[in-house]
Amino acid sequence: MSKEVASIEFAGKTYSLETGKMAKFANGSVMVRCGDTMVLVTVVAEVEANPDMDYMPLQVEYREKASAAGKFPGGFLKRETRPSDHEVLCSRLIDRPIRPMFPKTWRFETQIIANVVSFDNEVDPDTLGAVGASAALMISDIPFNGPVSEVRVGKVEGELIINPSFNQLEHSDIDMTIAGTDTSIVMVEGECHEISEEDFLKTLEFAHENIRQLNNLQRQLASKINMTKREFVDKEIPEEIIKTVKDSVLDELVKYVHTITTKNERSEWRKKLKETSIEKLTQSFAENELYKDIDLSVYAEEVLSKLEKQEMRKMILDEGKRLDGRTTTDIRPISCEIGILPRVHGSSLFTRGETQSLGMVTLGTKKDEQMIDGLLPTYTNRFILHYNFPPYCTGETGRMGTGRREIGHGHLAERALKIMLPPAEEFPYAIRVISEILESNGSSSMATVCSGSLSLFDAGVPMKKAVAGIAMGLIKEGEKIAILSDILGDEDFLGDMDFKVTGTSDGITACQMDIKIEGLPLEIMSRALNQAKQGRLHILSKMNELISEPRAELSPYAPRFTTIQIPTDTIGAVIGTGGETIRNIVKETGAEINIEDDGTVTIAATSGESSDSARKMIESIIKKPEEGETYNGTVMEIREGMGAFIEFIPKKQGLLHISQIAHERTVNIADVLKVGDKIEVKLLEITPEGKFRLSRKALLPRPEGMPEEEDDYRRREPSRGRRPDGNRRDDRHGDDRRGPRRR
Repeated sequence: MSKEVASIEFAGKTYSLETGKMAKFANGSVMVRCGDTMVLVTVVAEVEANPDMDYMPLQVEYREKASAAGKFPGGFLKRETRPSDHEVLCSRLIDRPIRPMFPKTWRFETQIIANVVSFDNEVDPDTLGAVGASAALMISDIPFNGPVSEVRVGKVEGELIINPSFNQLEHSDIDMTIAGTDTSIVMVEGECHEISEEDFLKTLEFAHENIRQLNNLQRQLASKINMTKREFVDKEIPEEIIKTVKDSVLDELVKYVHTITTKNERSEWRKKLKETSIEKLTQSFAENELYKDIDLSVYAEEVLSKLEKQEMRKMILDEGKRLDGRTTTDIRPISCEIGILPRVHGSSLFTRGETQSLGMVTLGTKKDEQMIDGLLPTYTNRFILHYNFPPYCTGETGRMGTGRREIGHGHLAERALKIMLPPAEEFPYAIRVISEILESNGSSSMATVCSGSLSLFDAGVPMKKAVAGIAMGLIKEGEKIAILSDILGDEDFLGDMDFKVTGTSDGITACQMDIKIEGLPLEIMSRALNQAKQGRLHILSKMNELISEPRAELSPYAPRFTTIQIPTDTIGAVIGTGGETIRNIVKETGAEINIEDDGTVTIAATSGESSDSARKMIESIIKKPEEGETYNGTVMEIREGMGAFIEFIPKKQGLLHISQIAHERTVNIADVLKVGDKIEVKLLEITPEGKFRLSRKALLPRPEGMPEEEDDYRRREPSRGRRPDGNRRDDRHGDDRRGPRRR
């Protein structure tokens, strides 16, 4: 294959697709370039299908090479290892719009790999990966109902921007990734600063105009290759199989769809109906040569699923009644609790129907912030939300771990809440929220938003407003349409749309949408948005009944912050040589200390005593010694007959003369003081030579009956080396030194 290129001017930059030069063994290979950002996307599908699979085996991997930004990877190994959360999220942004475009019964192992090989910090590579994946499929022999393209939309100073730069996103009210075909929006993911439903729709319309341009670009490239697609026909279940299962279970299935309202009971009924279907199919077709090598249980499950889907959708569209008996707009019963975990800094339990999330908040210090080392310059993240979905929450067993779903759901909830957090200047804490899903029957990510908001309020985090989330569904058959509020897990699986919307009482803060059908008009999406708003306001009212504003006080177990400002020329003294001074302060007080370049010192401690001790020690370091002031010192050296040297300020020592130790006469200093003792001393004098005279005696109460004494020991005591009569004395020989010695 020769090199082929298709390009257009897009968002002020040249946007190009190139193939035929690299990775030619792949079924499809495209280098996507915009500005200096380049992403190599390849797609490979196995030649033989896997007959044992009952799902579409698509694997999407997005990887960022540190060399693309001229960086070394962090860590000891100095090579890229497991994908970061960011790479997992980007993989999902490629997977979600691409997956519905394959044939429904595609069972060929398929792998899409997007490698970022050059990075321009003006162009985010994630949307390029999605466009490249679609283009690679378009020029391959793999059946694909594309093209589909993806863009990012921002809004700065009221103007919508396509594929904004990282700098523009910092000032943007919207950060939304949108994918679509020529006729439909198929995926939305993003965060917003409380935008209205009308602005949300305008954003989608703006994105769709640009999506069509990139779809045309893919067609240009595909027309130059003119690849023949491999032969593939969606496998249909034989009519005789469908009829046999339908005749054996339809009456019971209709009964359970209309009367069973709980998840566990529905699971039991499904199990019974499946057993009945398998038994009937075995009786009817076990001896049939056409089916002797086919697992009839697979047929039974597929047919049952289709029948259940048809009956559920019919009931909703014709009767306006849902699986659990609700109408299309009803929200399941909600209960909220806070403060249920005594040692956790903030906690909540949010239950909506059969979905339950336990929210837990931990407040930390700057050292607890998450360091992000990717293509951009290394930065820290002060707010983290982790979503956990253990197997027991669906009544199942399974392996524990963090999968792509957990990362994606947690990221959505994090985006929903972070808009309402106070700035670090006002609330200098690192904040971690954990959502532990205890029960799940639909929309656990939205329950996470609610439990997260409640637990942040309980922790005393000064959130601007409460945030709630709701998942919307859609059933569409021809002209009949039903929009469902607060969908169940089954309604998500059997429906045509999963649309999650989060926000405050004043607007939308985040969204995630996946549409399974083509040609969904914006009018229907507008109806879904307005219905979601009503549901969101209902949920917020229930949350506000419990707690309508953040607690005034933090948990007694949360760290407290004290901020002081020191002169920049004293930072070195506080840190000390090799950090020795500040380490000693941390060790002695138990507080955590962070010093900024501008001299801002933040002290974090779980007790006021610890914080005060650290503050006093820092202030004593930067404070210039003043005569008459009192200091807490450490005995560094003892010289018998003379006194002790006291470090009363870090790196500054003064002499505590033997006469200034106590009011009573001190014979042996070691009887009173030892090296390492902490004592309080008063600075009596700073000599012209810069030496410090200290006194302990001046701070001790005078014993009763003891006469007043002269403070200056040099006037009160004979000078060292003289006899009481004032003559010098040779201590070694004990003789007078008034004249030459006579023999």
